[in-house]
Formats: sequence, structure tokens, C-alpha cells
Amino acid sequence: MLKFLKNWTLPIAMLAGAIGYPFFISLSFLTPILIFTMLLLTFCKVSPQDLKPKLLHLWLLMIQIFGSVAVYLLLCRFNKIVAEGAMVCIICPTATAAAVITSKLGGSAASLTTYTLLGNIGAAIAVPIIFPLIEAHADISFWDSFFLILSKVFPLLICPFLTAWLLQKFVPRVHHALLAYHELAFYLWAVSLAIVTAQTLSSLINDPADGWTEILIALAALVACCVQFFLGKTLGSIYDDRISGGQALGQKNTILAIWMAHTYLNPLSSVGPGSYVLWQNIINSCQLWKKRKNEIKY
Repeated sequence: MLKFLKNWTLPIAMLAGAIGYPFFISLSFLTPILIFTMLLLTFCKVSPQDLKPKLLHLWLLMIQIFGSVAVYLLLCRFNKIVAEGAMVCIICPTATAAAVITSKLGGSAASLTTYTLLGNIGAAIAVPIIFPLIEAHADISFWDSFFLILSKVFPLLICPFLTAWLLQKFVPRVHHALLAYHELAFYLWAVSLAIVTAQTLSSLINDPADGWTEILIALAALVACCVQFFLGKTLGSIYDDRISGGQALGQKNTILAIWMAHTYLNPLSSVGPGSYVLWQNIINSCQLWKKRKNEIKY
């Protein structure tokens, strides 16, 4: 039964969030706490000595930050909400579970984890600058909006690593205890997925936009997903780190992306990362299937 739940967590969590969205919407205040805890459990498994930034990571970070701005500027002339949905799919950092997929595919988990941290730092700095410029509010100035988003996003993305490092250095018993609960991150992810699915569905129901806009957002997310996997693998091949490069750039922390889009952008733009969940899991499933097929062949 447990194996069945693990294999089908994605559809079960999304179905639960959709069916019980009035209930899960009421739990939306938990999303930042869940994201922080998941990142903390992930970074507890990493020693600062194992983090080795490469030139590849710099290229990936530039695509994550400047690529998101370029995509927004390209699409906003046609549809601002579609542009926001695509942008948040790119600027969002790497998923906490990406290291697991990377290891299964035969890539470098250490390289992936290093970029996960760098991507979080990049997003923590860039999001408070970019989002207020895109979704300006008449009742709040740019700097007020900047510091508001910074105060919520920066601690959420950076403090888990600092906390994990401080616990490892000064409170090793607590750090060791948290290591024993690293599997808990999987179940927290499932709860978070149900909550953000409910938020996305609520935006779809309550927003007056037509269905064509929603389809365009989902298609933009599909293109963003495929292009990021392609660019990550292409750059990774140059630095002999093809698998890690693809997963680092392509596999996103969509729960964080949906939360950011729903909180700081047009709520309907959360359809972008909401559909990105499906696109990236389809690609990951195909990659794992292809690897198993090759292993059986040889």
C-alpha cells in the first residue's frame, strides 16, 4: 500500500487538492512553513565542504534569472498573464527532489545540490526586484513592495541552508535527528502539492479570464519546461555534467513557484507552474523509462 501511494503521490495529491479545495485553501498559510521544512531536511544531507560551484552553474543561473526577464518581455506584448506564468516557471529554483532523480539517472547529486543552493540564492535576490516592477500596486511603492517580498522570500530560501549548517556545526545531535527524518520531506511535499493545487483551482474558478488564456499559459509552461531541460543538458554536455545540468535547470520547485505566483503576481499565472508539475514529471518519467530500458538491454 505504501509503495502504491509513493508511486501515485502526484495524481493523488492533486486530486485531493482539487476535490477538497475549499478545505486546502484554508491551509494555504502553511505553504511557506512546508517549503522551509522541506529545504531544511534537504540541506541537512549536504555538508558545506561538498558544495563546489562550477562555471556550468553560473551559466544555468544566468538563464534562470535573465532568461525569465527575457521571456516576460517577449510575451508581455501579447498577453501579460501568460508572460507572468512563463516567467515564474523559469525564475523558480531547482526542486528539492531533483537530486533524487539525478542520482537515479546516473548524474552528480553533489553538483545538483550545489546549484539548488545557488538557484535559491539567485531567486531570493532577483524575485523581490523583478516582481514589484511587473505587478505594481498603486497603494504601495516599489521599495515597500521590494522589502515586503524580500522579507518573505529571502528567509524562506536561504535560512534553511544556514539553519542546517548551524545545526551541523553547533548542535550535531539535532542535525543527526533531522537526518533520520529526511523521508518526511516526501510527505510534506504531498501536502504542499494538495494546497497549491487548491490555490490554482481557486484562481481558475474565480478569475474572469477566458479558457483560451489558461490554455496559453499551460502551453507556455510546456515550452519553458522543454527548453530548460534542453539548454541544461546542452550546457551540461560541454562541462561533462549533462544529466545534472538538465535536471538543475528543468526540474523546478513548482510548489514554491505556485505560491510566489499566487501571492505576488496575477493569481491566474499560477496555472503556469501548476501545469509545469505535469510537464516535468512526464519528462522525468520518460528519462527513467529510457534508462531502465537501456539497463535491461545491456
